[in-house]
Amino acid sequence: MLSPNTIALVKATVPVLKQHGEAITQHFYRLLLTRHPELKAFFNEAHQVHGTQARALAGAVLAFASHIDQLDALAGALPRIVQKHAALGVQPEHYPIVGGCLLQAIRDVLGEAATDDIVGAWGEAYGVLAKILIDAEEAVYRDNAAQPGGWRGTRGLRIARKVQESEIITSFYLEPADGGVLPAFRPGQYLTLLLTIDGAPTRRHYSLSDAPGKPWYRISVKREPGGRASNWLHDHTAVGDVLQALQPCGDFVLEQAANDRPLVLVTGGVGITPAISMLEAAAPAGRPVHFIHAARHGGVHAFRERVDAIAANHGNVSVCYVYDTPREGDDPHAVGFVTRELLASRLPADRDVDFYLLGPKAFMRSVYADGRALGIAPERLRFEFFGPLEDLQAA
Repeated sequence: MLSPNTIALVKATVPVLKQHGEAITQHFYRLLLTRHPELKAFFNEAHQVHGTQARALAGAVLAFASHIDQLDALAGALPRIVQKHAALGVQPEHYPIVGGCLLQAIRDVLGEAATDDIVGAWGEAYGVLAKILIDAEEAVYRDNAAQPGGWRGTRGLRIARKVQESEIITSFYLEPADGGVLPAFRPGQYLTLLLTIDGAPTRRHYSLSDAPGKPWYRISVKREPGGRASNWLHDHTAVGDVLQALQPCGDFVLEQAANDRPLVLVTGGVGITPAISMLEAAAPAGRPVHFIHAARHGGVHAFRERVDAIAANHGNVSVCYVYDTPREGDDPHAVGFVTRELLASRLPADRDVDFYLLGPKAFMRSVYADGRALGIAPERLRFEFFGPLEDLQAA
């Protein structure tokens, strides 16, 4: 437990963090990645360049300081953090490294204002938080390894098939290189691949896009312009290659509804990948499912035939495809964007639904705002960021 003096000192820094928090976290990342280049693989360089990682950490540090006397208020955020850390393979020995760089960044940015007492209080507070996270992450690693077919650390997965799903998305069917079985996963979870590209270690998350319980994991990867990992997977891998992976993680998962509450899946672009897994699991269960997908045009729309087949075989599933720039021969249900009016026409009048959304950030902000405006309870709006968590209410 933290002492009253430590709590008071940390809370006293809240105004300073509001003013200088992002400068502190930007400096922290420079220190960390300069002193410990071996940790670069844990971070997506694009998030560093665009500053999203630093902004997200600054918000987290501010929230921690603001609630240092009532840490239970932060409990809702911890599962997401723990799952992200477990997905990356964060280990206890990483925490002292991070803590040392964070305290140094506080000293460097705040200068004389960062007294020994304040830095000492932050060191004590960080130690308490680190212990909470280390224990929670160990529980995830232990539980994952205890599953049938589970493992700890990395495991080799062989590419059994590569299937082009659209002009920009390719699916990779991955089977255990050791000939064993794969553990179950929850629809919506993702797999982390440990790649070495041009000699540089890289870690990337990819949603599992098939139903659980099959002898393979399937990931479906969009070729991103300038994307180091996605282009390497598309261009430099072949059937038979073995990729190293960590066990599936993630808390953006399909929850079993009480009383068969309708499920609404709203996706844009490659955000369709976890939704396909959710759809595969939910359709046979009989609950109403509204599947809404936005794409530029038919050429980049992945899995349309599969979704249509599911809808044809399950009367509880309805689909709506929205193309903003349809090509000749495309057959969307609507042209333009996913609007509030379109959502309203697809939702039950009482808005008592489980609403999952995933796609580009601007798309997610718009759909989230529309969902709230239409009366969907905040706890029923579920979403996932593959990068640093950001505030969808910014819209």
